[in-house]
Amino acid sequence: MILSRSVIAGNVNLLQVTCLNRLTWFRAHQLYWSAVCTQVLVTRLKTKVSSCSSSLSQIFKMLKTPDVLLLFCLVGTADALYKQWIPDTNYENKTNWDKGEVPCGNDIVEFLAQRKVSVFVETTHAVQEMRLPVHGEFILNSGAGFYVMSGQDEACGPGVTTQFKDSESLQWFNPALWQAAATQDDLQDGNFLFSVHEESVPCKYDDVVFKARSSFRVDTSSSQSSIYVKSVSVLGKTFDSKSEFSEYLSSHSGRLQFHGSSAVTVGDPGCGDPSGCDCGNSVNHQQICGTVTCTSLSCKKPLLPVGHCCNVCGAIVTIYYTDGFNLKTYRERIQHLFLSLSKYKSIQLGMSKVFKTQRLMGIIPFGTSPEIQVVILDGDKGTKSAALAKDILKDIRSHGSNLGITEAEFQASSGGNTESSAGMVVGVVFGVLIMITFIVLVVVLMRKGVVKMPSLPSLPSLSIFKRNSDDGDLNGTLDHGFDNPMFDKPNMLPDIPGLYGTENSISLTPTGVHFVNPVYDENETDFTA
Repeated sequence: MILSRSVIAGNVNLLQVTCLNRLTWFRAHQLYWSAVCTQVLVTRLKTKVSSCSSSLSQIFKMLKTPDVLLLFCLVGTADALYKQWIPDTNYENKTNWDKGEVPCGNDIVEFLAQRKVSVFVETTHAVQEMRLPVHGEFILNSGAGFYVMSGQDEACGPGVTTQFKDSESLQWFNPALWQAAATQDDLQDGNFLFSVHEESVPCKYDDVVFKARSSFRVDTSSSQSSIYVKSVSVLGKTFDSKSEFSEYLSSHSGRLQFHGSSAVTVGDPGCGDPSGCDCGNSVNHQQICGTVTCTSLSCKKPLLPVGHCCNVCGAIVTIYYTDGFNLKTYRERIQHLFLSLSKYKSIQLGMSKVFKTQRLMGIIPFGTSPEIQVVILDGDKGTKSAALAKDILKDIRSHGSNLGITEAEFQASSGGNTESSAGMVVGVVFGVLIMITFIVLVVVLMRKGVVKMPSLPSLPSLSIFKRNSDDGDLNGTLDHGFDNPMFDKPNMLPDIPGLYGTENSISLTPTGVHFVNPVYDENETDFTA
C-alpha cells in the first residue's frame, strides 16, 4: 500500500491510498477496519470518501482542519507489573528508524513490504509519502494521525527516504530485552532489579508487561512447545485466562505482535512458596546464553552464579533456610539495611531460590538441594561486593534464627572466602554421616549378595624375587641350576675314551660351566670343500 500526496487545483490536497492487498491498518477498541480503498480526498471545505468497504462495521471520526487529516482511536492505560518488554515498534521512537530520526513532513516513509509490523502512533505526523507493508497495522492513540501539508515543511529539511527498522529478530529469550521490578511503583519509577540471565527472562510464575502506549513484535521460538507465565498485559489489558489470551493470539494484532514456534500460555497459579520458587528457565539455558556476550574480567577469582551465562566479579552469598524463611521479606530487609546506604549505592544485588547439585566427595552427583543465592556485583573488582557479603553474614549470625536462616556462606572474586562457623560444623558432620551411611550400605548389600567383591588376579610367587645369598660373591659357591648328570656328575657317565676330548674339555669358571663341543672343535672339523 502506498500513501502519497499530490497537489490538485491549488489548495486541494489528495491523500491517495492505493491498496495492493487487503490490509488491516487502523484499530479502535480491538475492532479492525480492513480497508480496500481507491482514494480518499481531503480538502479544506469537505471530506470525500469513495470506493471503500469495511469488514467490520464501526464509526471513525475524521475531523477536518486546514490541511490536516486526523484519524482517532482510543487506547486504555495499563498497570505496570513485574517483567517488562523493553523494545517497541512505536512510530515516535527514533531508534526504530534507519536514519535515527522520526520522519517529518518532507520525508518519504517506507515500511518493508514483506515484513509484518504493528506500529503504535502517539501523536500527529506530516507525511510526504508513505509506503506500507502487505501485512501490518497502525494503532492510533487518542489525537494521533497523519496529515499532508500544502507546502514544504520548513523545519524538516530537504527530505529523505527513511525506513522503519525490521523487528523480526527480537527474541523472547534475550535477557537484555527485559526489565524486572518487584512492585508496580518500582516498575514505573525505574527501580529495576538485577537478576541472573535465566531469571531476567520471564519465569513461569511472573506477570509479563508490554507497555500500554506501545506495540511490539517478539519471536517466541524455543525448544519447548509452550512458554508458561502467570499473566500477560498488552495495550493496557491484562490476560490471566488461558482461553482469553489464546483468542487474542489468534487475532490480527496477536499474530503481528507474537510470532515463533512456542505459544505463550497464561494462567500459571504463580509461586505459592514464601521461600521462593524455581524460575523454570534452566531448560532454555543454552538458548538464553546464546544471546549473551560475555566481557573480559580483571578480578582475581571470577565467579559463576547458578543460572548466569558469564563469570562475574563480585560475591555470592549462599543461604540455607528453614520453613520460616520468607524471600520477599528478606529482600526488603537487605534493601533497607544495606542497599540504602551511600557506600553501597553502586551495588547490583539479585536474590532467588536455586537448586544446586549435591556431589558425594565433591565428585559423584546424588541429587539437588534448594538454597537462596544472593549475587552481588559492584562493577569493579568485587571489593565492595565482598564487604557487603560480610555485612550480610554478620547480620545473619545475629538475627538468622529469627529470619528462618540456619547458616550462610559466601565466595568473593576479590580472593576472600568466608563461611559461617555453623556452616563449617554442619558441613563436616554432614560429610561424615554420608561416608558412614555409604560404608554401612555397601556392607549390607555384600552380606545379602546384592553386591559382590570382584576377585583379585593372582599375584606372582615371591620366590622369583628370592636370590641365593651365595650370589653376592663371585668367589663363593656358584648356582649350578638343576642337576645335569652329564656335567655335574661325570662319574655317572660311561667311560668312553675321547668323548670329551681332553681333560680340559669341561671347565668351571666364576661365570658358569663351559665345555668343548667336538662337532665345532677346530682341530676335528673340516670346513673345506
